Amino acid sequence: MNHFEEFGIKKELIKAITELGFEKLTPIQEQSISVLKEGRQNFIGMAQTGTGKTAAFGLPLISLVDTDSRTIQGLILAPTRELCVQIAKDLENYCKYLNEVKIVAVYGGVSIRDQISSIKKGAHIVVATPGRLTDLIRRKKINISTIKYAVLDEADEMLNMGFQEDLDAILGLTPADKRTWLFAATMPEGIRAITSRYLSDPFEVTIGIKNSAAENSSHIYYVVHERDRYKALKRIVDANPNIFAIVFCRTRAETQKISEKLIKDGYNADSLHGDLSQTLRDKVMKHYRDRSLQLLVATDVAARGIDVNDVSHVINYRLPDETELYTHRSGRTARAGKSGITISIANTKDMGKIRHIEKQINRKLVYTKVPGGVEVCEAQLMSFIKKIQKVEINRKEISKYLPVIYDEVKDIDKDELIKRIISLEFSRFIEYYREEEDLNIDFSKKDHVRTKGSAKKGNSMFINLGAMDGFNTGSMQDYLIKMTGLPAKTFKRINVKRTFSFIDIKAPHMPDVIDSFENEIYKGRKIRTDASGSGNKSRKSSPSSRGKKGFYKKPSRKKFKNRRAS
Repeated sequence: MNHFEEFGIKKELIKAITELGFEKLTPIQEQSISVLKEGRQNFIGMAQTGTGKTAAFGLPLISLVDTDSRTIQGLILAPTRELCVQIAKDLENYCKYLNEVKIVAVYGGVSIRDQISSIKKGAHIVVATPGRLTDLIRRKKINISTIKYAVLDEADEMLNMGFQEDLDAILGLTPADKRTWLFAATMPEGIRAITSRYLSDPFEVTIGIKNSAAENSSHIYYVVHERDRYKALKRIVDANPNIFAIVFCRTRAETQKISEKLIKDGYNADSLHGDLSQTLRDKVMKHYRDRSLQLLVATDVAARGIDVNDVSHVINYRLPDETELYTHRSGRTARAGKSGITISIANTKDMGKIRHIEKQINRKLVYTKVPGGVEVCEAQLMSFIKKIQKVEINRKEISKYLPVIYDEVKDIDKDELIKRIISLEFSRFIEYYREEEDLNIDFSKKDHVRTKGSAKKGNSMFINLGAMDGFNTGSMQDYLIKMTGLPAKTFKRINVKRTFSFIDIKAPHMPDVIDSFENEIYKGRKIRTDASGSGNKSRKSSPSSRGKKGFYKKPSRKKFKNRRAS
């Protein structure tokens, strides 16, 4: 017997979800459906990503639809295009044997005319992103004054993305007597403001501890120097040959940069961020769902709505600024009761953030050492051996080649043949990791600890970009934010000269800023930076930009002229 039948759900829905593999209810489904199917109460559901929230609100909502009416009765708001599409697809799958229930998804990045046409044909449930729905309302192409049920899915993320005003405007146009169902993984202050305004006397369900991470997910972190962050990422991937992961970066620029570096280094990776067209985003997600990709490098916003089974690892290339984002990131793995691993690559400045995350999610992040070359090679070797053990032999196709092969290797004994096969397969790894250094910071030494006076040093950076390159104070700040992913308050004073600039930077962030410009090119010219205020040579700077003692030495006007000419 399917356990969903106990809740009085329509037999057509039961048939469809049984075919989809639904048999037992998850905790959030069990505690939600019994309340929501009556359609009488406002509702708040707190549960981690991947716990079955879509079915928890989708099945009751479909059951409550009056198919004799052509009006919109249910409105589901989601923060991103990907999540909007996913919810609509899930609901359509549930309605496989209820063809009379019409579901329409409206979101940006695609033709609004097609969406308007679908709405005109009739929709009982509309799944929408706030931005596109606001646009349709402004054009008077959709009427939400008839809705009976409003669902806010991933409400915390909608607030994080700045949709507070859109939510207020949309909900303000809906009937006062509607029922509002709010689902979220975390409970920031903004959620409480929405609940007090739009959800009178709600029935509240919390699965697990608020803001906590999934119980079946392991949480570990590595500590490396900033310059070794990318090397650490490669070690993690190489030490887990069967990894199927999402790598989270802070900014679109960093996401694209890391993805391109991984592809260049031979990894099966691609990026997902807001600068991609909807067509490209759909293409990337199709490849990832098909497992044609092993690594998806993504921003937090772009990754919302990714509903992919069996993601083995979530890797925080950089820790997020908000604890809620860590919870959302880790929710991409360990879904539907399966296990997963969340890995964070940190530097010494991140230790306070690590402790704060532990406190908020009520879980310990386990310090682990970055795998060494020997560990990586062993992991790759054992993976290769397991593949040999499991490979299916097409005896018919290869039989015609076997006599020639046997003749070629007849003088090589079995042990020698195995050694040669392994050497041929692993020469790249063995060669690469033979001389590789230990990436882990030695906490027994004091070279990673900042002294009291060190924070006052090195707070001025030279960069060889200035007014000649089209920069002023404002555009330079925007450029720095884009390249580093750091907030505007990091850059205290910006002094733009004709061909170069000086930027005062909060001392703890200086290494991050310098590293952000490594090997970067601006309009065909290599970017040079120097933490000139510290009196120390920046390892990323060209020696030609410094004087004899390591300080920046202002070139003569003649040299600038020659540089421009070159």
